[in-house]
Amino acid sequence: MAVTEALPSKPETPIEKTETFAEKTEILSEKTPTFTGKMVVDEVSGWLQIFDDGSVDRTWTGHSAVLPLISEIPPSPPCTFEIFTGKYNARLYLPKKFPGGEITKVPLLLHFHGGGFCISQPDWYMYTQFYSRLCDAAGAAILSVRMRRAPEHRLPAAIEDCCEALRWLGRVADGFEAEPLLHGNVDFNRIFFIGDSSGGNLVHWVAACAFKENLVSPNMRIAGCIPIHPGFVRSTRSDSELNLESDSSFLTLDMVDKFLALAVPRGATKDHPYTCPMGEAGMAEIEGLELPDFLVPIAERDLIRDTELEYCDSMRRKGYKVEVLMSKGMGHCFYMNKVAIDSDPYTKEETDKLIEVIVDFVHRH
Repeated sequence: MAVTEALPSKPETPIEKTETFAEKTEILSEKTPTFTGKMVVDEVSGWLQIFDDGSVDRTWTGHSAVLPLISEIPPSPPCTFEIFTGKYNARLYLPKKFPGGEITKVPLLLHFHGGGFCISQPDWYMYTQFYSRLCDAAGAAILSVRMRRAPEHRLPAAIEDCCEALRWLGRVADGFEAEPLLHGNVDFNRIFFIGDSSGGNLVHWVAACAFKENLVSPNMRIAGCIPIHPGFVRSTRSDSELNLESDSSFLTLDMVDKFLALAVPRGATKDHPYTCPMGEAGMAEIEGLELPDFLVPIAERDLIRDTELEYCDSMRRKGYKVEVLMSKGMGHCFYMNKVAIDSDPYTKEETDKLIEVIVDFVHRH
């Protein structure tokens, strides 16, 4: 059994029928004093507390079993490095073995972490354990972007930061920036975007911006997009949100509502294109863009499964090629729970399959 299945989840805060989604950011829960003298005015499922002075504490306050998954892992050359990308540092993974013969350079996966745009960072163990493994399996470099987070920096801040990382890659590809770890190792004609949960939203919007705003340098090609369990939702609850029960601390309805309320532009709802790209306004933003092929992994027991599938259907109707992998019996971002992978054979099997499908997609593009 996955560890997260046994984790107690906090009950959802009831929402008055008169509240709108945007108003939730202004309606404060009962104030709770802390030893610092500041008052907690809102919190999200053990992940985040907001104080009356506007400051934010991202110290985990939930079940202790989650702590190892969010521990910060230092870089470990020659396989992982911390490099500067012009605005922020990023975590770089290089495969243990490089191809021999005529092919000496490897594709690069530009990675955007999840966390509802509000929490998480690239050096957390949940990411490093998976992406170091994917790096070796795919024979690819992976560059995981640090970005500004909400509520201090609402969207489009994270999109802008990921786009800036792409611009920096373009400058490296064109020879205007020096990064020896990339220059001799990376094939800039095989750049992929990959992201988890809300990072999947960033995959979509960075791809849209890249082609709409001409961010792709002449010496670089975007070969594919891989939004994993993307955070695509609507204001109206989907059937999967209404009928599935979360067995994970990685996603609860409380997190969906509160994180996104804190992340979207003020006054917006979950129907904003940043969180609902499959809506009419979102689809209009990509009209006529020559986006690359997509692989969209989806978990069968993900609360937001139905809106993820709706996104795939909408993209196909626009003429884009979208492949789907459905992980049977799995919940949101199951592959990040290393404890479950090590203790539950089925979770391991589905994680192995996820990696195999991603590797195949990369190799075919």
